[in-house]
Amino acid sequence: MGRFLRPLLRGTTYTRLVHLWVPMLAVSVWLFIDMSKPWVPALAMIPLGLIPAVRTGEGVQARLLLSPGLRDPAFSVAPATAWRDRLRTVLWLEVRMALGAVTAFACVWLPVLAYQLAETARGRVPDDVPVLAEATPHWWYALLVPLPLLALYGVVVGLGAGVTALARRLLGPSASERLAALEERTEQLLERNRIAHELHDSIGHALTVAVVQAGAARAAGDPAFTDRALAAIEETGRAALEDLERVLGVLREAERPVSSRPTLAEADRLLESARASGAKVDAELTGALETVPGPASREGYRILQEALTNALRHAGSVPVRVRIEVAAGLLSLEVRNPLTAHISAPVRGSGLRGIHERAALLGGRASTGPDDGDWQVRAELPLH
Repeated sequence: MGRFLRPLLRGTTYTRLVHLWVPMLAVSVWLFIDMSKPWVPALAMIPLGLIPAVRTGEGVQARLLLSPGLRDPAFSVAPATAWRDRLRTVLWLEVRMALGAVTAFACVWLPVLAYQLAETARGRVPDDVPVLAEATPHWWYALLVPLPLLALYGVVVGLGAGVTALARRLLGPSASERLAALEERTEQLLERNRIAHELHDSIGHALTVAVVQAGAARAAGDPAFTDRALAAIEETGRAALEDLERVLGVLREAERPVSSRPTLAEADRLLESARASGAKVDAELTGALETVPGPASREGYRILQEALTNALRHAGSVPVRVRIEVAAGLLSLEVRNPLTAHISAPVRGSGLRGIHERAALLGGRASTGPDDGDWQVRAELPLH
């Protein structure tokens, strides 16, 4: 019994009831104007639902009244951008009004019916209730009093759950909104993965070196050794601070909207920056870079940035060849710089791992390493 009555103790039951009643306010106003045409409010919902901002208002109401307190209620609050979304909004308004009419009727007449059944059991036959107008007064009518109340319970709880399910289908995110949300989530996972590697490799390494040097200095008891250890700790700490500042820069950038982050359409700016740092960059860009989808374009930019950074850091002012091609549903990117006797290959740290991971998370592939006397970074990212 307690489980049966539990919905009556939830605030959501009554906020959903209010949500169903709200359309009846407009209907009531119209009935005062012209009761002979009750269908006019339903007709007015058609042009109203085609207004893009109406979908936002309905989504906000659904969040507040149908699923209050839920972190992700699955109701979109974005304006309608496609005709499919506008038609879904129109259908939602019509369904909401119909269910509101059923709810309002049930909330008024079912309690009245229960009361009149009780009056009939007491010997008084009501004149204004057609069902009981011809009834013969008898005590057993008292046994029927709970039935309208149970029906009212079913209407309030059942229609509340039903309108919530319909709202999720008709006011839920469209395909384009789900794609945008997935893209946003993908970008966040990529950045979190990169930041985790940055912290593990740079900060973890620095702390390990500092702990080992401090322990060795304390155990040695040699002032000269202690001075050298402290100098090593200081140098490692400075390098760790530089790495931390770089990671914090990534974090600050991650707070910006995904669409505001650089893409391969801005590759020229990146190449000019590398040339200003002393590198002799020979770039060949083939295909329409501005047509590359957002995730592939942003990750391609990051891969190019990391490859140029490695070339500047480890090779210095040497010729760097950059090849970017968009063709056959694939984004191909290649960066090469010569390896000479006094230039060592880059260490396989977090930067190179990040290149491989960025490509893999988008379903592509990457390769880094020596190739015919050059250091090569090559990545292929699918466009679909």
